[in-house]
Amino acid sequence: MSRLAEYRIADNRRAVLEIAVTVLPLAAIWGLMWLLLRSNVWLALPLSIPAAGLLLRMFMIQHDCGHGSLFATRSANDWTGRVIGILTLTPYDLWRQAHALHHAGSGNLNRRGIGDIDTLTVAEYRALGMLGRLRYRLYRHPLVMFGLGPAYLFLLRNRLPVGAMHEGRMPWLSTLSTNAAITVVAMALIYLVGFKVFLLIQLPLVLLAASAGVWLFYVQHQFEETYWENNGTWRHDIAALHGSSYYDLPPVLLWFTGNIGVHHLHHLSSRIPFHRLTKVLRQHPELKDIGRLSLLDSLRCVRLTLWDENRKRLISFRQMRQNESRQDAAKLGQDENIG
Repeated sequence: MSRLAEYRIADNRRAVLEIAVTVLPLAAIWGLMWLLLRSNVWLALPLSIPAAGLLLRMFMIQHDCGHGSLFATRSANDWTGRVIGILTLTPYDLWRQAHALHHAGSGNLNRRGIGDIDTLTVAEYRALGMLGRLRYRLYRHPLVMFGLGPAYLFLLRNRLPVGAMHEGRMPWLSTLSTNAAITVVAMALIYLVGFKVFLLIQLPLVLLAASAGVWLFYVQHQFEETYWENNGTWRHDIAALHGSSYYDLPPVLLWFTGNIGVHHLHHLSSRIPFHRLTKVLRQHPELKDIGRLSLLDSLRCVRLTLWDENRKRLISFRQMRQNESRQDAAKLGQDENIG
C-alpha cells in the first residue's frame, strides 16, 4: 500500500479534461443521431454503440467521484458525481454509500448482499427449496443478469431508495432529487426532438451502457479463483488483490471503461484516479499476473454461479452436479467394501 501512495494524488486539470473528452463526444453523437433519424433510423442506431461506451465512461468518472479520487476536494467530487448521476440515472449519494460498503466487505461471506452480485455457496444452494433454487437460477441466467437485470436496475430500481428506505433523509433526497433532474432534462430533450426520437436515441444507449456496466462489475469479482472467506479469516488486502480481477482489455476498451478493469489495484487503493491505474501497472509489472482475465477468459465466467467452500473457487451448476455424482459413487464404493 505504501508503494501506491504517490499515485493517490488528484489532478483537477486532468479531471476536467477527462470529463470534456467524454461528455462532448457523447453530446455530438447524440445530436448526430437526431439528425440521422430524420432520414433513416438504421443509419442512426449503430451510433448507439459508441454513445453507450461514452455513457459507460461517464459512470466510471462518477465512480471515481464517489471514491473522492477525481478532484482534490470532496465538494467538487460530490457535485460532479451528482450531475453525472442525472446522465447515468444513478442517485449518486445513495450509490456512493452502497459502493463504500461493497469495498469494505468485498470477498467477505458474512457481508454479502449490498452493492454486489448475489452469490450463494454450494451448501446454501443445496439447503434451498425448489422455488428458492429456481429463483437463484433465474437470477444468475445470462439473459437476466446482463439483459433484464441492468434495465430493471437503472430504469426502475434506481428510482426509489430500495434497501435504504428507513435510513433517514439522505436516500430519499438523493433519489428524488436525481429523479427530478432526470425529468427536467428528459422533458427538455423531448420538447426539442420529440418523444419518439428521444426514445429511439436514449433507450438503446442506456440499455447498452447498463448491460456493459453490469458485465464489467460481474467479471471483476465472479471468476473461478476469486476470494471469499468468513469474518474470522477474511483480510481486506488479500480480498482486494485476489478477489478482484485484472481484466486485461484492449486499449480502446480500457479507455471507454475508464480503466475499471484494473480492478485489483482499484480495490487495493481506491483513491488512485482511474487515469493513473495503467501507470501503476507499467511501473509495477509484477501486478499484471494477479487475477488476470482476457476477453476469452471472461466469457467462461458466465457459467460460474456457486462458491465451493471446500475447493475455494467458483463453480457452475454442472460442476456441482458432477461433484455430487462423484461423492455418491465414492460413498457407494465405501458401502460395498464394508459389505
